This record gives sequence, structure tokens and C-alpha cells, in this order.
Amino acid sequence: MINKVQQNSPYLEFASKLLSKREIHSCTSSLKQVSIAFLNELIDFLFPHFSSHVYYSTEDVISKLQLIERNLISLLKIMNNNSMANINNKANEFMLQIPAVHDMLWDDAQAIYEGDPAAESLDEVILAYPGFIAILIYRLAHELYKLSVPIIPRILTEYAHEITGIDIHPGAEIGSHFFIDHGTGVVIGETTTIGKNVKIYQGVTLGALSVDKSMLKTKRHPTIEDDVILYSQAVILGGSTVIGKNCVIGGNSWITQSVPPNSVVYSKIEVKVRSNENYFDTLEFVI
Repeated sequence: MINKVQQNSPYLEFASKLLSKREIHSCTSSLKQVSIAFLNELIDFLFPHFSSHVYYSTEDVISKLQLIERNLISLLKIMNNNSMANINNKANEFMLQIPAVHDMLWDDAQAIYEGDPAAESLDEVILAYPGFIAILIYRLAHELYKLSVPIIPRILTEYAHEITGIDIHPGAEIGSHFFIDHGTGVVIGETTTIGKNVKIYQGVTLGALSVDKSMLKTKRHPTIEDDVILYSQAVILGGSTVIGKNCVIGGNSWITQSVPPNSVVYSKIEVKVRSNENYFDTLEFVI
């Protein structure tokens, strides 16, 4: 019951609005926190690099898989106001994909190790490379996305974005032996398709030519075929844009049309080197 003082409060309208929003959008617990906890549990299980737990037998491993499946079911039940049928079936389908995802992730780690002269071991790649962590989280989120699980896949990939600086939408389709080098500022949009053995450097954007809600169900982002290298700050836009197999896209390239296979694309920038002795031209700096 609202008393007379509360009726005259300048916060009355806001309080009503806030209560309404909290009722419509409430969760039974912190969905983001529980989603990230589930992700970390799964990562710790798949890679001993992140866990002190030791499994002594196949029975131990199978028991842990069953526990993870139960925890996933509990997570999916937290979803409030997001009706999702067959929760148990979805959790089971996700878990059945874990062996294939695990194999693919080791292939990704191998590609990074073989492709970077600075990498001294697979363990270093898994523990220290932000590109691998972003790919790891993306691949797990992608399996949930394919099962039409709402919100949680985006929570996971945005968590990866937060800790690595790499933004991969869980809807993107990415082949095996994927290598993101350095990685800061990489953006890969929802309808992007990437083939096998693709290497991407920092600052690459695989985006849409325009942003319009009516394009929700259309392919808005480019296709990158097998064995392509995209150097830093390359921007490739548009759903009909295809970068053909075995292409090399140079740094700072801006591409909005398809490139045929076996092409090299580069942005030509003139660089002049002069002695600073007897050089009196005004420098175009604004401080």
C-alpha cells in the first residue's frame, strides 16, 4: 500500500515502470553468471590446462559427462519467459556433439601452433592465446545456437569478446583448423561462412553492408572459402561477397565484392622516407 509521502515521491512513476520491467524480464537466478559457470565447467573438463581435477578411468569421464548434461538441463530451465520445448532432448543433442567439437578444437590449436613461429607448444596455444580461447567458446556456443537455444549462446560469445577482444557471433559457420592471430578487434558477423584452414589477423571485420531489422533472416555477411589469409584491418562486407579459395587479402583492404580464387588483394599506400636535415615542410599535425 502506498502512503501519502510515497504518493508525492518524484520516483513514483519510475518505481512502477521498474517493477513492471523486472516482472516481465526476471530470471529465477543470474542467467549470465550461471551460463558462464557452466561454460567454465565444460572448458575445465575438455582441457586439463584449466583444471586441477584428474580423471582416472573412462567411468570417471562418462560420469562427468552425465553431470554436465544435468547441469545444462538446469541452466536451460532457468530461461524465464522464453518457452523452449524438449529441454532434455536439446541437452542430450548438445552433449552428443562434444566429441566432434573437442576434436575440432585440437585441430584449431594445431593450426595455430603450426602457423605461428612464436608458438613453442600446443599447451602454450591453449593456455595463452586469446584467439584459441575465442574459438573454443564460439564452438561451444555455436552448438547451442544450432539447437535454437535463446540468449545463452550470445552470453557465452560476448563473454569471450569481453576477455579476448574478439567478437564472433555464435551463428557464424566456421570450418576446422581456424587460426585467429593476435585477434584484438576481430569481428565476425552472424551469417558469415568460413571454410577450412583460414587465418585471420587482428582488426579484421567480416560484416554487413547495411544494418536493417528487415534483413534478419537473410545472409548479410561474407563467405570466406578454404585456405584464405586475411591480414590486419581488412574489412569485408556483404552477404553476396565471396573470397575465393587460396586468396590473400592484404591489410587495410576494403572489399564489398567477390574476389576470385587464388587472388592477392592489397591496398597500395605510398610511404616516403626523408632525412630530417634541411626538411622544412609544415607537418600536418594538430595538437
